[in-house]
Amino acid sequence: MGTAGMEKADCLKTISILAAIIFLLLLFDDAGSERLFHNRDHSDIELPHHPQADPILSPEEAQQYLVKYGWVAPVHWEEQTYPEIPEFDQAPQDVSQAILEGQSSERHSLNTTKKVELNPLFSESLKKFQEANGLNATGILDSATKIAMNKPRCGVPDHKTPSKRGKNGTLSLIAEEKDSQHNNSQMERTQRQKRSLLSKIVEHHRRKRDSQGTLGNSNSLSFSKNTLKWRLMGEGYSMQLTIEQQRQILKKAFRMWSEVIPLQFVEDLNGDDVDIRVGFGTGQHLGCSQAFDGEGQQFAHAWYLGDIHFDDDEHFVGLSSEHGISLLKVAVHEIGHALGLPHINRLGSVMQPNYVPQEGKFELNWEDRKAVQEKYGSCDGSFSTVFDWVRKERTSRGEIYRFNTYFFKTGWYWMYENNGNRTRFGDPRPITAGWMGIPAKGIDAYVHVWNWNIDAQYFFKGAQVWRYDPEKDMAFTEDWRKKKYPQLISEAFPGVPNPVDAAFFDRKDRLIYFFSENNVTAFSIERNKKVEHYPKRIIDVFPPVDPTDHPKAYIDAVYFSYTHMSTYFIKDKYFWKVVSDQERQANSSLPLNGLWPKKKINSKWFDICDVHPSVLSLGT
Repeated sequence: MGTAGMEKADCLKTISILAAIIFLLLLFDDAGSERLFHNRDHSDIELPHHPQADPILSPEEAQQYLVKYGWVAPVHWEEQTYPEIPEFDQAPQDVSQAILEGQSSERHSLNTTKKVELNPLFSESLKKFQEANGLNATGILDSATKIAMNKPRCGVPDHKTPSKRGKNGTLSLIAEEKDSQHNNSQMERTQRQKRSLLSKIVEHHRRKRDSQGTLGNSNSLSFSKNTLKWRLMGEGYSMQLTIEQQRQILKKAFRMWSEVIPLQFVEDLNGDDVDIRVGFGTGQHLGCSQAFDGEGQQFAHAWYLGDIHFDDDEHFVGLSSEHGISLLKVAVHEIGHALGLPHINRLGSVMQPNYVPQEGKFELNWEDRKAVQEKYGSCDGSFSTVFDWVRKERTSRGEIYRFNTYFFKTGWYWMYENNGNRTRFGDPRPITAGWMGIPAKGIDAYVHVWNWNIDAQYFFKGAQVWRYDPEKDMAFTEDWRKKKYPQLISEAFPGVPNPVDAAFFDRKDRLIYFFSENNVTAFSIERNKKVEHYPKRIIDVFPPVDPTDHPKAYIDAVYFSYTHMSTYFIKDKYFWKVVSDQERQANSSLPLNGLWPKKKINSKWFDICDVHPSVLSLGT
């Protein structure tokens, strides 16, 4: 080949090499772009299948279940230690001394599962489990029992020994949460170094927290604070819901408990003094001493007066979804454990160990409320006014009247469900959300004037009065007589002093009684004027049955209850029942309009609780 030919061949070779390099650069650039695209949007990636929990099918597996959840013997749940997690699966220093050739038959016959001997108590333990789950207590592992054991459930044992520590820490206790929210990739790189020290550090922090913020003995520990702080950990977000969805659901779950006990919960995003830390994880997670089992069976667990973990292999769903596992329902259950409640094997209880898809509205039932109130007490408060609101409804059977009981306090109100002896789920709510046209806060009194020719409802505040239209469910601006509202009390009810502390209409004598300081003024609706010789002292018109027990002045509310068919005086945290006609007929020595000795409001009307201001709007 000539010189020119050789130069041409070298040139072509160089061009080929350059083309190959350019092609590879473009290829790698495309790959890099694809990786960036994946970071922006996961919609083109097939999500990996979640590992499945091993089903319980054999007697040996059933026994392991019974042991794990305390049916054979109570479990030392809070005292279980953290497993050591090796940083690396390191090779031995001298491989020649540690490695042996395997036999040809070993590869296919190797079985790492150890044979579990059945405990002599297996049958009795199984009977207890069957009875608690409403099954035939045969002691035989039948299909119905297998179904019960394979249901999604809480990971906390059904029977535990009393806690000596009360708390269990998580990885979040040593993680810098603020940094983790913005530096997840860096946290992943340092996770292995943290694990080697995790056991010792968490144990130290756990013991430190045990001496703070709790009250009671080892059998009855509870938080001693009135306000608890919680946080969704930065390293423990779920992959299935948005962070905002997770936070809103958790807020609602914590609020449900504060609606029945004098304990408030507030989300703390930045502080160090957090009482309950919440996180999602899979398998060996968040430095916890208990590993999750994959999708199915165990979906969450919580530590007594400590932290809450959810298994992110489960299909958790938000408030509007009817499919999957309700994160709200599971969160309410686990918060119950963090507050110190055990499992309650009763259908309808939020503390039952197995997950039951919810039908209808979801709320704490009677047993849940009473169990938590044994630890934290009942809510105890005062109110600005209380009344039964009566309205007319048209039905296929004609017109009927319905009533509901309402408690007002500052700018919020509760509707009391007398049939269930508790407030409506989601209360309190802002007055402006339920009562259109009346003042947003500070209502002094309510009166319903109701006889054969008058049906009028009034709200009072300061020197003014608003008339309310129950059919349109809003305040009048002008009534059928062309009277405009609000009006001055002195114009609508001549001779009545203002402002008023409380008022009620007595249907027997057709008088409105207005209470102001230590006086009461009677007003005749038929004559539209103040009754002569009034005002009088409250104690003279409504004398005490016990001379040492009387509210005397500054009454908060006086109302007639259609549920109890009685009139009540309410002041601060107490009520005084007015002596009824039937009681005077049985005992003629009782005074007319006498007041029985006081009792606590929360002994008759239950669960009227304040919630933290940060979650008040969640009830609307």
